[in-house]
Amino acid sequence: MNTHFKSIILQKTGATSLVEKETIQELWSGYGKIIRIALENAPVESIVIKHVQLPNSQNHPRGWHTDIGHQRKLKSYKVETTWYKTYSKHCKARLPKCFGIENYQDETLIILEDLDAAGFPLRKHSVEWHTIEKCLEWLAQFHASYLGKTPNELWDVGTYWHLETRPQELEVLDDTALKNAANAIDKKLNNCNFKTFVHGDAKLANFCFSKNGAVAGVDFQYIGGGCGMKDVAYFIGSCLNESECERLESKVLDTYFTHLHNALGKPNKPLENEWRPLYHVAWADFHRFLKGWSPGHWKINSYSERITAKVIKNL
Repeated sequence: MNTHFKSIILQKTGATSLVEKETIQELWSGYGKIIRIALENAPVESIVIKHVQLPNSQNHPRGWHTDIGHQRKLKSYKVETTWYKTYSKHCKARLPKCFGIENYQDETLIILEDLDAAGFPLRKHSVEWHTIEKCLEWLAQFHASYLGKTPNELWDVGTYWHLETRPQELEVLDDTALKNAANAIDKKLNNCNFKTFVHGDAKLANFCFSKNGAVAGVDFQYIGGGCGMKDVAYFIGSCLNESECERLESKVLDTYFTHLHNALGKPNKPLENEWRPLYHVAWADFHRFLKGWSPGHWKINSYSERITAKVIKNL
């Protein structure tokens, strides 16, 4: 890390010195790192920084090396800095506090609260119902925070798989019926009356857990406008197998809307009546992306195929 960024971290945290403790993870396709930093003589013992650096050569894990992908990633980091600067303070759901943001030359630094140190040290790879419910509650609080808001300088339409940003994946999609229906599915989601901000990448890996089951969310690169069902469908698909997705579908939606009404302070039945049927549409929308992006992916299953066929038939 360059000396300019080190001085900014000391300035923003009040620390007298710092030490890079560990790399938590590399950013997707070599666009930088997330690093834990130990601090001396500061109000907190450690912070986490997201250090974005443009790669010398692109190294996409699935071979998608394109300018479209590059520009999408660049915008995603601008969106995340805008989110922390402008919108995060209005969020009812738990997320890391942002201590500061610095752009220097071609690099960006986001200085964040260390959620491990704040009591959220656990990451989960499999889930019980209690965990699912806590994440659904987090999503409901998140969506309630931004209902009716305009996503200025965020993605106009949130989620990393949004159709307009994925023309190449659509081009190679060999499911003709789904390919032909892609625009109609996209419009059905985007034309809903009730809109909020969606997280846009609300997979299980982007939630941090406390020992008593509380939840915090991270990674806001693909936050933007849209229907909250996109986050719910994507989250459920990230942590349950197809038989569980099908068996728990009604319970998932009942639980989410109970928490959403609580977060809003009163029931909003018109919203629920509009969004609930869009759960399957949101599921089909992600399925469209996945079948073009990675046709052999484990999430492509008979449940998703049946839902998608039903959505196409009812368009």
